[in-house]
Amino acid sequence: MPDAIFAHPRLAAVYDTFDGPRDDLGHYLAIADELGAERVLDVGCGTGSLAVLLAGRGRTVIGVDPAAASLEIARAKDTTGRVTWIHGDATDVPRAAADLAVMAGNVAQVFVTDEEWSRTLAGIHAALRPGGRLVFETRRPDRRAWEDWAAGEPLVLDVPGAGTVTRRLEVTDVSLPLVSFRFTYRFHDDGAVVTSDSTLRFRDRGEITETLAAQGFRVADVRDAPDRPGAELVFLAERDQPAAHRGRP
Repeated sequence: MPDAIFAHPRLAAVYDTFDGPRDDLGHYLAIADELGAERVLDVGCGTGSLAVLLAGRGRTVIGVDPAAASLEIARAKDTTGRVTWIHGDATDVPRAAADLAVMAGNVAQVFVTDEEWSRTLAGIHAALRPGGRLVFETRRPDRRAWEDWAAGEPLVLDVPGAGTVTRRLEVTDVSLPLVSFRFTYRFHDDGAVVTSDSTLRFRDRGEITETLAAQGFRVADVRDAPDRPGAELVFLAERDQPAAHRGRP
């Protein structure tokens, strides 16, 4: 079940404004160019910002997300209809459909259980052609990003179509490797208050490498995230073992 921040229609409608400039997306576009990827799968595509940019460069793109409200926003951005949007998860994507799969933002960390993470990696493996790549970012646990979140001030923005909205962030639990937090949005026009609870899993480099290998991926490179130097790792993994070796989830 996706978090309300993505699934609630009112929160999905203000998501892009509060997310601000997506400085990380240029990095993914550059990697797609570097790898010569023509068919790209955007896992957890959300409101479609990256998928639309990829398609705008002439690529065949599939965007998949379990939050219908976010997909509605994404489809509205896709004015040329060049992206295939799938309401579901990585296991709902056709086999061998992509040269490159990406998980931008915090997507790789929303899979908090071993079963969820393994199932997602297996689905991506099946969706990639032999030799295809998976690229994603993840926050470094040792940087303790949640301490900055807890110290943050409420953010008040004027959102087109929604008016003035205040967002507050509260860290509700730190039980590593899990960190839980709550967003509270107040819509000034009608006084409505909507909350969204989320949990992220902070996996270290060794755990990620092991779990990728278990699902048939070889880590080709680990890079620093250019938009958050020192705070995140960017994994580039290659589909290694044939899918028949493990079977489809």
